[in-house]
Parts: sequence; structure tokens; C-alpha cells
Amino acid sequence: MRLVVQRVTHGSVTVGGETLGAIGRGLVVLVGVRRGDVGEQADWLAEKTARLRIFEDDAGKLNRSVLDINGAVLAVSQFTLYGDSSGGNRPSFIEAARPEDAEPLITRYIERLRALGVPTETGRFRAEMQVSIHNDGPVTILLER
Repeated sequence: MRLVVQRVTHGSVTVGGETLGAIGRGLVVLVGVRRGDVGEQADWLAEKTARLRIFEDDAGKLNRSVLDINGAVLAVSQFTLYGDSSGGNRPSFIEAARPEDAEPLITRYIERLRALGVPTETGRFRAEMQVSIHNDGPVTILLER
């Protein structure tokens, strides 16, 4: 699994003009699943996301997590994170998991975040989504497991 974790002042996801998820201060996480990924990866990445210290403390150092600041996560599935354009200009998505394999892992990731006490919003799997991301910093971290 591959995550793009972005620290935000706020973020939202809409489908067809309907807002499905919105957060204030926290993290927007784009989530990609590769063929062969398993549930333990989703669990590990959820733990890492919840405890990732990318928010400033009173001294201005990156010492606080989304849990520490009482922030939230907006998790959005994005199979294009496994796009490979090394062979040409049109990306190949052969490494991306099939939807029926990816959806349960993304759901597990979201459920694990919630179990850890992180308020978590999401979009709609396999939908054409518009994602609003208001980067804070900007701070963007790539996580993979």
C-alpha cells in the first residue's frame, strides 16, 4: 500500500456536487493499493498515520501527531498512485489492485484509524471525486508498506 499524507488546514471530497466528507485541521491521505497487498499493511499504515509527528509543538518542532492535535483524517482511495509511466507517456496501472481487492483494504485502513480514535471521513470508492486539499506548510509525506 502507498499513501500520500498531506497536512491540511481543511479538506473535502465531493461527488456530483454532494460533499461526502470534510475535515478541518488534520490530514488528507490519498490511499493506493497494489496487487498482493494484505490487511496487516493497512493496519500498520493506519497506526503510522495516526502517530506520524508532522504538526508543530509550541517550540515550532514537528513533534505532534493528528491524535495529539485532535485533528481528523480525510482518506481518499486513489488507484493512480500505482501508475507507471516509465514505458511511455500513458501510465499503466497494472500494479494497482483490482477494485474488489482494494476496497476491503482501504475500508480496513479507515476502520483502524477510527478505532485508534482518529475521526476519519472518506469519499466513495470507484467514484469520480473532486478533492479539495488546503495544504498546511506544505507538509507532504509518502508512506509505503
